[in-house]
Formats: sequence, structure tokens, C-alpha cells
Amino acid sequence: MIHSLAIIALAALIHASFQLSVSMLTLLSGHAIGNKTSQAKLLRLTNSFTFGVAVMTVLILTFTAFIIGSSFGVQVPLLAWAISCGLLIGLGVAVWAFYYRREKGTSLWLPRGVAHYLSDRTKATTSSAEAFSLGLTSVVGELVFIIAPLLVSALVLVTLSPELQLVGIGIYTLISLLSLLIVNGLIGSGHKLSRIQKWREDNKHFLQFAAGCGLLILGFYVYVNQIVAVSAHAVGVL
Repeated sequence: MIHSLAIIALAALIHASFQLSVSMLTLLSGHAIGNKTSQAKLLRLTNSFTFGVAVMTVLILTFTAFIIGSSFGVQVPLLAWAISCGLLIGLGVAVWAFYYRREKGTSLWLPRGVAHYLSDRTKATTSSAEAFSLGLTSVVGELVFIIAPLLVSALVLVTLSPELQLVGIGIYTLISLLSLLIVNGLIGSGHKLSRIQKWREDNKHFLQFAAGCGLLILGFYVYVNQIVAVSAHAVGVL
């Protein structure tokens, strides 16, 4: 049980290191502050955005687990674990290579058309409902990178009892929101966006390196524990 929840927690921590939702939250806050939005309304917008991210994360995780459970039951085949390991390792290398654009600032890997669309959506957001929708969109926009930790967590979830599945979903959601919750809290407490953005820019290479390393470590850990160990046990080595 502890082993399974530890995998989920590590996967969620990797998820939290990705920056699209944080970038959109700071952009949303910057436009709201520039438009002389009151502090109370600013908090409603940022909280609604964060809630949207949380809801979409839970929906994708539970839907993925449902599909896996419907397909395989509680006995996940080694091929599924192998695919997830390959995704983790491949994405770890990809994060190192091009997660951030090679320019000043914190521009991400997104195609410029998508980036402009999200930026325009953020500028046009003035209500809590729109901010909630923007939070949903931010998770989908990052799906190409977060799908690997989500997939591994879903594979683990289907092997747990229903009660522990709820615990696992809660752990994943809360930990995956850590960076967003921290930034949301800083904005809500009156910290300057310029200081938050400067910290992100100064530490972007560390975050990029940590995310890539986390994906590789999780990939090798899952491979050893779910493929090598199970295969060795099956042939009577262990």
C-alpha cells in the first residue's frame, strides 16, 4: 500500500513541476491587476482558475483509471507497465530538450498559435466561470507531458481497494496542485507578480532539470518494481 501511494505521490510531484497552469495563472493575475481589479475579485478569479485545474486533473485521472480497470481489471499486464515506463523515460528526455524555449523569460514549448490563443483567452477572462474554464483548458494544454505521470498513477489506482483509490486520487490532486496553490497564495497575500515571475525565470532551468530527472527516476523505478521484479518472480528467481 505504502509503495503504491509513494508512486502516486512522486508522479503527482512531477506533475506539479510543469508550468503551463502557473504561467496562465500569473498572466491572468497580471491582466486583472492591470485592469484595476479589486483584490476580492482577483481572489475569485485565481481561486476559480485553481479549482478548474483541480477538477480537470481529477476527471482525467479517474477516467484513465476507469478505462484501464474496464480493460484489464486489477491485474495490469506487463505490457501496460512497459508502455508507461517508455512514456516516462521518453518524456523525461523531451523535457530536458525543449520544455522551455531558448529565449529570455519563461516561454514554454507550446506552438505559437496555441500560445497566442491561450494568451488571448486569458486576457478576455473577467468572470469566475471564465477563469474556471481557463483552468480546465490549461490542464488539457499540458496533457502531452502530464499524461505519463497520470497514466502511471491510474495503473497503480486500479490495483488498490476502493477506499485507497479515493486516498490515491486525493493525494495526486493535492500534490499536483502544490506549485499552483503556492503561487495562488502568494498572489492572494499581496506579493508582487514581478517578484514571482523573476523567481520563476531565475529557476526555470532547475525546474526543467528536476522534472526531467523525476520522469526518468519514476520510469526506472516502475520498471524495476513492476516489470523486472514480477518477471523474476514468475520464473522463480525471487
